[in-house]
Amino acid sequence: MTMAPPTPRARRQPTEQGSNRRAQILEIAAHLFAAKGYAGTSMRDIGEEAGVLGGSLYHHVKSKDALFAELHNNALDQAGARIEEAIATIGDPWKKLETACVTMLEIQLDPQSLTTPLMSDFRTAPEPLRRLLIERRDAFEAIFARIIAELDLPPHIDLSIYRNTLLTMLNHTTDWYRPGRLSPADIGRQVAAIMRAGQA
Repeated sequence: MTMAPPTPRARRQPTEQGSNRRAQILEIAAHLFAAKGYAGTSMRDIGEEAGVLGGSLYHHVKSKDALFAELHNNALDQAGARIEEAIATIGDPWKKLETACVTMLEIQLDPQSLTTPLMSDFRTAPEPLRRLLIERRDAFEAIFARIIAELDLPPHIDLSIYRNTLLTMLNHTTDWYRPGRLSPADIGRQVAAIMRAGQA
């Protein structure tokens, strides 16, 4: 009697519990990276905070670098999607710039947001990781490059310098902002107005 060939073994799918556990680890790691920075956070810190012992943590994440890159990219993806959604129906380029500035500062200055620490703290990361993070950040900043390309700026204005000046203003508001007189949206409108006034 001929025996039927064995049925191929189905690939094991991650359980819902496993997926939830990984999501918990990612959330804990994001808070630790935001509070202590890349250099100040170890895999042991993450494992202890998550209640995962020894090498079990590596069942959920490949490495510290891979974990930080994933969190950094997720933060940029969420910020980029929010900005794109905010400007999607706006036709006027200057209004589009203002809306992008307002949206970015609402993200940057939200006290609960992890976007700013994850986007900013990679100077101490190893060179291969830093290159990847900078490449991903440049892709995010292309949103602003596209908006700026639509502005009616004088021909002598270097668009790269204009973009870097704008992004420096936006990114460094976290250094001096204190809640009170102006909201993040107010500051975003002011930044856009300053960038426009310089071309009058």
